[in-house]
Amino acid sequence: MASDRRARRRALPLTLITVGSVLAFLAIFAVWANRQLLDTDNWTDTSTQLLENDEIRGQLSIYLIDQLYANVDVQAELADTLPPRLQPLAGPAAGAFQDLGVRGVDRLLERPGAQELWEQANRRAHRRLLQVVEDSGGDNVSTAGGNVTLDLKGLLEQTQAQFGVGGRLAERLPADAAQLTILKSDELELAQDGVRFLKALAIILVILALGLMALGVYLARGWRREALRAAGFGLILAGVAALVARSLAGGVVVGLADTASVEPALENTWSISTSLLVEAATATLLYGIVVVFAAWLAGPTAWATSTRRALAPYLREPGFAYGGLALIVLLLVAWGPTPAFRKPVLALILIALLAVGVEALRRHTAREFPNANRGDTTRRWRESRAARRSGSARTAPPAGDDRVSELERLSALHDSGVLDDAEFKAQKARVLL
Repeated sequence: MASDRRARRRALPLTLITVGSVLAFLAIFAVWANRQLLDTDNWTDTSTQLLENDEIRGQLSIYLIDQLYANVDVQAELADTLPPRLQPLAGPAAGAFQDLGVRGVDRLLERPGAQELWEQANRRAHRRLLQVVEDSGGDNVSTAGGNVTLDLKGLLEQTQAQFGVGGRLAERLPADAAQLTILKSDELELAQDGVRFLKALAIILVILALGLMALGVYLARGWRREALRAAGFGLILAGVAALVARSLAGGVVVGLADTASVEPALENTWSISTSLLVEAATATLLYGIVVVFAAWLAGPTAWATSTRRALAPYLREPGFAYGGLALIVLLLVAWGPTPAFRKPVLALILIALLAVGVEALRRHTAREFPNANRGDTTRRWRESRAARRSGSARTAPPAGDDRVSELERLSALHDSGVLDDAEFKAQKARVLL
């Protein structure tokens, strides 16, 4: 009966933590889509990385040459430049130039000038896209034929210059040459609804995920440390699952290639365009590890207890405790291990949570080791290390007054919720053995 009551008592908190973990998994993708699709700087940076990739640049070179031949009669242009007796060679020369042109354009796209044109084209296209879908551009926003396009005509004009025919080809390029459609006019309403939904979804999912986990831990009276550990493992699983899903989806995307030659470019495109997803998933995983570590540090194991005892004299003094926290925060801000530490508002939230955690640890160790002092720390570490080497740390119970103080310490941990009923009984049995 007692086990049944305990199971029912734990059902709701565990359910909340589980649902929160699932929402955290979905939030990773929502945050990634929001940052990747709705942030012009991220969009442009990703586009620049795409052009710097050899495989992707090669496919773009093929596209530009194909656009050149599709919009201009290259053979006729070459024939006009040749003497009458050599004009029959214009056809074979145009075919040869097509293959040579791809390699030439690839080298052209490696140059800073071409890459600057590519970056400007992507930045203009994305800003125009946001103006249209967010309905913030008013009458000043125009689209080609009602569509939002990525205009690569500047690159195409540089491409024709590689043929050595001067500006004659550029004069014959139509206005819509080398334009990639990003958004069609008949998709505008759907895109506007999608952007509004995506913006709200990224915020709502994060709040719900963290809120449900926090509520689950709060309701887990008597076993909150275990609940906190479960929430940490939930975040870890959410991060790992997102990385696995990305890998599986990448295989599907590469499988869409029409030919084997396109597969490397698709694979690299997927890898680069989902780099922010990897950041979000890795950050979630790291936060989970920190939470699990915090739950372990508050636990009854010999290592955790020794760590708290060693830290207790320093945590008692605010100068040491918060001075150490300030040093850690400075290192984290300088390192920026997760995207949140590179965003001022989110960084302040994380710093506040760290401060709350440090204060909770200070109070916990003050209750647990009220007489701890810095002079005892070195001695206890030496004794603990010697005991572990001999194996006595696991088998030898405390004696005399130490046994009473140990029981009082365990009782305080049980009353504060650090130890659940089963853990308290096990530790009490060890002391009384």
